[in-house]
Amino acid sequence: MKTRATQKLHAALEKRFPEKRLFIRSDTETRFVRLKPETQIIAWAGATVTVAWTIIATAVLLMDSIGAGNFRAQAIRDQSIYEERLRVLSEERDIRAAEAMAAQNRFSSALEHASDMQSQLLSEQTRLRELETGIDVIQSTLRRTMNEREDAREELSTLHAQLENDGEGAGALGMSQDASGTVNLLASALAETAQERDQIASDAEFALRHAADMELELRLLQEKNDSIFRQLEDAMSISVEPLDNMFRAAGMDPDNLIAEVRRGYSGTGGPLVPMSFSTMGGDPDPDAERANAILNSMDRINLYRIAAERAPFEMPVKDNFRFTSGFGMRWGRMHNGTDFAAPIGTHIYAPADGVVTFAGWSSGYGRLVKIQHAFGVETRYAHQNRIRVEVGQRVSRGDHIGDIGNSGRSTGPHLHYEVRVGGRPINPMIYIRAGQDVF
Repeated sequence: MKTRATQKLHAALEKRFPEKRLFIRSDTETRFVRLKPETQIIAWAGATVTVAWTIIATAVLLMDSIGAGNFRAQAIRDQSIYEERLRVLSEERDIRAAEAMAAQNRFSSALEHASDMQSQLLSEQTRLRELETGIDVIQSTLRRTMNEREDAREELSTLHAQLENDGEGAGALGMSQDASGTVNLLASALAETAQERDQIASDAEFALRHAADMELELRLLQEKNDSIFRQLEDAMSISVEPLDNMFRAAGMDPDNLIAEVRRGYSGTGGPLVPMSFSTMGGDPDPDAERANAILNSMDRINLYRIAAERAPFEMPVKDNFRFTSGFGMRWGRMHNGTDFAAPIGTHIYAPADGVVTFAGWSSGYGRLVKIQHAFGVETRYAHQNRIRVEVGQRVSRGDHIGDIGNSGRSTGPHLHYEVRVGGRPINPMIYIRAGQDVF
């Protein structure tokens, strides 16, 4: 039996949706279809749901279309901004390269000039010592001549006294004649001695004046030489310090790195034999010590240059790309590398010289390549579409080692790039930024 509430609901539905009959006529007969209130409600509800679903689906499609258009526009803007940044970085790199080349040329010319100044300084010091020796000899000769003249004067006075005391005889006359001849001889000797003394004094005065001029010229040359040394020392300090900071930022000890490179290039007569100025067996000269310090700094820069070529400071992707994920925690897990998103087939390049230690499939990495570099540094390149190297193959900086793909556990085509030092993952951007800041 129907309850009172059910009866009331049925009455309300019949009032709202009265029973309707649909007549269908044909040539011979007429039929009708009775539509109960329940049937009308179901039909009305179905029509309402259909219309609502159509409206919602249309709105979703419109919103998706608008969102896709905005995403494409944003992607185009990002690409334009990135290309502009690449252009600016390329121009800055060219400018820095030109500046470095100009600085190297200036340094080479300054070093040649310093070498010439050093040679002139040594020559002037030798001349000064010769002049000092000559002055000493002249002064000694002058003192000896003055003493001889005084002795001659005393002897002449003695002879005059003897002539005055001796008054008689032919013997006295002969003695007077002998004394007169002796006096004439002494007078002539004294005149020659006085002339020699005057010439020696004149030569000594000229030598003293010339020595003063030479001393002034030597002092000016030393000041100029000191200025050149200061400029070279400042240039070496400016050049070496950024390289020290670069390798420290990359997790390397500069002293150990330099020692390792030097051991690898320790052949006698090779390009890394330290240069130095000889002291010719004497005491260390301050200028020679400063010159040797500059040459040691040049040797350190040369070793750093070799180390930089063997460490992965280059970018593994040179075509257009987008950074999609950096080094650090991501979704509650550690992300040990940096992701470079780019189209499938984009070339991957070796950032430094090394040896391929793995090339194949590796679980979530997909197609993976591992390269062992110097100083215990290893780089990894995951999710490749195609591997273009083999295990044991030696690669050089800039070699094409593979193509970007979407293999392994990946949400889209990209390169997962890792740098490990002693097996410990390091942020690859430390190396990339360090290389860009210095080179």
